[in-house]
Amino acid sequence: MTIPPNYYTLLGILKDASPEEIKRAYIESAQRLHPDKNQAPGETEIFLEVQQAYETLSNPKRRKAYDATLPKEETDSNPIFHEVLYSRPQLVRMDEPQLVYVLLNLRAHHQNEPFPIPPLNVCLVLDRSTSMKDAKMDLLKAAAIQFMRGLRPEDIFSVVAFSDRAEVIIPAAYQADRQKLESRIRDIQASGATELFQGLECGMNEMRRGLDARRVNQLILLTDGHTYGDEEACIKLATKAAQEGIGISVMGIGTDWNDTFLDQVASRTGNTSRYIARPQEIQKLLAEKFRNLTRVLVEEVTLESKLQDGISLNYAFRLQPETGPVSFGEMTRLGSVLRDTDLSILFEFLVQPPALKPQGTHLLDGNLKIVMAARPTPLPPIRIRLEREVADEPAPVSPPSAILQALSRLTLYRMQERARAESQNGELAQATRSLKNLAAHLLEQGHRDLANTVLLEAENIQRKRAFSLTGEKEIKYATRALLMQEGEIST
Repeated sequence: MTIPPNYYTLLGILKDASPEEIKRAYIESAQRLHPDKNQAPGETEIFLEVQQAYETLSNPKRRKAYDATLPKEETDSNPIFHEVLYSRPQLVRMDEPQLVYVLLNLRAHHQNEPFPIPPLNVCLVLDRSTSMKDAKMDLLKAAAIQFMRGLRPEDIFSVVAFSDRAEVIIPAAYQADRQKLESRIRDIQASGATELFQGLECGMNEMRRGLDARRVNQLILLTDGHTYGDEEACIKLATKAAQEGIGISVMGIGTDWNDTFLDQVASRTGNTSRYIARPQEIQKLLAEKFRNLTRVLVEEVTLESKLQDGISLNYAFRLQPETGPVSFGEMTRLGSVLRDTDLSILFEFLVQPPALKPQGTHLLDGNLKIVMAARPTPLPPIRIRLEREVADEPAPVSPPSAILQALSRLTLYRMQERARAESQNGELAQATRSLKNLAAHLLEQGHRDLANTVLLEAENIQRKRAFSLTGEKEIKYATRALLMQEGEIST
């Protein structure tokens, strides 16, 4: 006897989903599974089942009758386990704002479960502007060729080269005659200025040619320069990419690229930027990115949420698998879950006195939506409700060790952020003090070389009244790298 599908699971919604949530989930599923766009074996049958699910759940009477047929107790079919840790067991009734740190970890329920490894849809977007000429361009082309050689037969691959215009070097397709394609990459020549939007837009068009929910879809941008006048268009394009299920990763070569802006572009899709200090490191970091893409278990975790009145989110940072800031909003892309590495996010909430309620304080209500290529139908969302009790006196309890560990790992990075902001605001004396304080902490933890770099930058600010381009990036990405070197957050 065939067991009928669970309509809520088919649409990837909870049993208490609102009519608006049901309609939105149906539209998303229909766009992904419609036979005009998706002709994979078995997908048409799933599409018809999704239609039946929507017709049933969107009708209040039919939904009530259907709900009556469901078992009273259902086991959780979601393969992803989530854990929430708080820095304090309760809030204290007081007339001043207070901070609460929340650590969110997501991992596979059963890490040994043999989920299939999804194929890739990857586009390399390569900067070929004049600043990339000679050895730098040669190393970039060699790294792209090495990346292509590592692809599997089922992977879709494309290459775009750009300056003030973009050109498709390798169209998105399964790559069979790789020797011929390698010669196309070798023929790329440096010329023109840097216009990032040209490259990103062309790369997105190639990504769409191979776009498939059953693949890991990733655009990788490699650039060494600033872009001017098209920043807003790039941000809008990144937002659109996130909506389409396409990730954008950025690798900046040298010191002249705008890391703050490109961090924003990448974080819109749950990704981050990497700093390549020397062109010789391009191949190493690109190979590392390829390894991570082949270890992806969950392509995207999105937090759909709303802050409660009197609550603000000061900061959100992804501790692993790829460290970087998180752009928070009603739809927040948190990143990927790897097969052997948790997704860990640290939140810093500020609670105002009016938010303290006798029955407890709700920090955030929302759902975690999970995209997993190994599963043909949407996973049911995970309900997230962050809340704390309110007491008259603080509880004599230390924060969990995982919270302390996470804060310790993040403190050095935030110290350089503060020094950089102070320098940009003209607060040079304060920026110098902040850098010296950062150097002292680095020395305490045994990072002598990085501490010396920070002290040299403090002297540079006193002499030249600004960060140097080299020092600014070296300190930012070195303190960020320290988070990755510490290993996983232990809980």
